[in-house]
Amino acid sequence: MSSQAEDLVKKLLKSADIEVNGSHPWDIQVHDDRFYDRVLKEVALGLGESYMDGWWDSQAIDQFIDRALRARLDQVIKGNWKILLQVLRAKLFNLQSSARAFQIGERHYDLGNDLYQAMLDKRLNYTCAYWKEASTLDEAQEAKLDLVCRKIGLKPGMKVLELGCGWGSFAKYAAEKYGVEVLGVTVSEKQVELGRELCQGLPVELRLQDYREVEGQYDRVISIGVMEHVGYKNYRTYMEVVDRTLRPGGVGFFHTIGSNTSEIRTNAWTEKYIFPNGMLPSIAQLSRAMEGLFVIEDLHNIGPHYDPTLMAWHANFEKAWPDLQDKYSERFYRMWRYYLLSSAGGFRSRMNQLWQVVFTRPGDPQPDCRIS
Repeated sequence: MSSQAEDLVKKLLKSADIEVNGSHPWDIQVHDDRFYDRVLKEVALGLGESYMDGWWDSQAIDQFIDRALRARLDQVIKGNWKILLQVLRAKLFNLQSSARAFQIGERHYDLGNDLYQAMLDKRLNYTCAYWKEASTLDEAQEAKLDLVCRKIGLKPGMKVLELGCGWGSFAKYAAEKYGVEVLGVTVSEKQVELGRELCQGLPVELRLQDYREVEGQYDRVISIGVMEHVGYKNYRTYMEVVDRTLRPGGVGFFHTIGSNTSEIRTNAWTEKYIFPNGMLPSIAQLSRAMEGLFVIEDLHNIGPHYDPTLMAWHANFEKAWPDLQDKYSERFYRMWRYYLLSSAGGFRSRMNQLWQVVFTRPGDPQPDCRIS
């Protein structure tokens, strides 16, 4: 272990008002001195993996990450060869190609429905909730679903295509509350299996299918939390799929986590352990992909609502852990805890956003829907 590395890491943390072995909730307790070299060499990957390995702890990881990001510590220590190799890989290969499309389903969404049923709301929404007038996770997620339905102007009898449908939470809500017919596609077998059960008896069809393969014409084409898996090489392809499947005069919509800057890779730890082949789009990348095809009618940033959503998921996860621990390992527990709390810190610091975008084709009238 290099004492120089220890001194440098402590100095960087001090600039964010974070102390090693300090007494504040956001301070970190270092249990293994190899932590310092590892973080300097591997940055985000080293920070997350060393937590999984039990090399450090923090009473409030969300507050620790929030402070570190506000101080831009991620920018100060980035630039090693492993990160540069990851950038080169993203440039050379389409990491979100059709051949790789089902990897995210197999490695993340198929982990186990028991995990997600314990962590999420009763409708199994695995995307940002809307807390404006809500006090519980169930209320906030229903408010989000209704906000989407109102923004796209759903009316009884409409046909809706949902690209990335999860467990069918939107499809079920829209069919029940707005009388529409929904086709949803996902790359997760377990989502389709449980989603079909939950949507039984409703005009809802859920398929195990890549979004690029969908055919047909629909009054509304939407996605809630799939753009993070599309990849910068495929944003235009996604928009062309929407253009191909959207009826004349129809309305498109997407809800996505977004980055303040245009990137072609994601956090190395997140890519390895949580969302393989994932990346966050920027407004510039998305608007460029829409050029000549669509008109943006409304762009709404509800990013601050993701912080309480993630904290609610974490509280549910911690409460359910005694019932889950026989199936999932202690290392998984630390990984999942770090994922939820560090993500909350990312939104709290305003480094990540959540955009809801309503769009139409050029020449079509502006949609007469309640956008709020």
